[in-house]
Amino acid sequence: MNRTGDDQGELSKVNRTGDDQVELSKVNRTGDDRGELSMCLIKEKFSKNKTIMSSALYTIILIILFSLFLKTPIFSAGLRQKSDLNFSARSVLLMEQETGEILYAENEHRSFPPASMTKIMTLLLVMEALEEGHISLNDQVTASSYAASMGGSQIWLEPGEVMSVEDLIKAVAITSANDASVALAEHISGSNENFVAEMNRKAEKLGMENTYFYNVHGLPSGSAEIQGNYTTAYDLGVLARELLKYPEILNWTSTWIDYIRDGESFLNNTNRMVRHNPGVDGLKTGYTREAKYGVTATARKGDMRLISVVMGVDQSEQRFEEAADLLNFGFNNYVMFTAAEAGAAIKNINFPYGRPDSISLACPEGIKIPLHKKDLQTVSTAVNITEELTAPVKKGFSVGVLEIYVGQQLVKEAEIVTSKEVEKVSVVHRLFRWLGSMVRGTSSKIW
Repeated sequence: MNRTGDDQGELSKVNRTGDDQVELSKVNRTGDDRGELSMCLIKEKFSKNKTIMSSALYTIILIILFSLFLKTPIFSAGLRQKSDLNFSARSVLLMEQETGEILYAENEHRSFPPASMTKIMTLLLVMEALEEGHISLNDQVTASSYAASMGGSQIWLEPGEVMSVEDLIKAVAITSANDASVALAEHISGSNENFVAEMNRKAEKLGMENTYFYNVHGLPSGSAEIQGNYTTAYDLGVLARELLKYPEILNWTSTWIDYIRDGESFLNNTNRMVRHNPGVDGLKTGYTREAKYGVTATARKGDMRLISVVMGVDQSEQRFEEAADLLNFGFNNYVMFTAAEAGAAIKNINFPYGRPDSISLACPEGIKIPLHKKDLQTVSTAVNITEELTAPVKKGFSVGVLEIYVGQQLVKEAEIVTSKEVEKVSVVHRLFRWLGSMVRGTSSKIW
């Protein structure tokens, strides 16, 4: 399939670092796996003549020839300090997905064109429509003339062509198809304009204060008089975090190669990181001349998922290298610290005049933070009860906060509530409780 424009659909030239490579690595790309293919041809040629040379010489020659085709991958295990980071991008961001905590950022609130990273919002609204039952993956969508007219990266939809919602999602998530984006928008909202309006309403709801959408795909407006799409690295991080609430999207964004039209059309992921950086499973690339190259990438390692955003670099490969640098920095330096699981008891409180006479307090949503490894020795928690607790008390009554400190600095707090309802007991009940405590040899208040 021929592809042009946004995200420049050409097959990139890459060296692979190994499926079992744990560390996210920056990769030097040298040719549609040309080094590997050429290596196979070289081996075949030498195998016919290897009887004329010693095995040692044969091995040395192969190593030398192999090095001509493949550059040594750059491993990033050494990214331990912020001073190790050096970016050419206009703006960058590293966010922990579960909490939304920012681990690193430069110019994260400056607005730039997002190009096809616009489609993160497009995909979010598609996933919401699926969840609400407004559409289904099996829906058959008829492409309009307008959808088929889109330039840039596309799957060459024909006016009147029918394609399933699932295949259109594949086309958007994998190969960044502009025509498929419009077809989905029209199917969900009735028109492209209605869908764009919903994109902007969603951006406002998410607090994306420096974002505006003119279209669903990210191509330039085509006129100096018309404002095109713009957003920030921070807003893209917020948007990506929201999309990741639908983990099934990763089934598509992590796919390297797929097919549509019963295998007749080939889809190759524009995000080379999903193949060459183990652990990366999304999300979206972008390119226009105005926006330059960008990528919003995500990866999970252990119990921590990170989102890295890179906007506005001059070379396609730079965006992947700088996104990998951000992810490596995060995974090398941070771990998830759990102060309390959601709903788990963190402290017991006695109610001498209540029934039951003891209940636990809990954080209804739990509390976690990404913690720098150097702070593990100084982290502590404290329960701060701000309400006087006397029966009666309702279940879920807010009584204070659970606080996390690094050294003497408060870094985060979360609400704590009562886990059960406590009734106020009668005077007679208190008397019997007191008599029982006397028999057991324990002390108890009566009044």
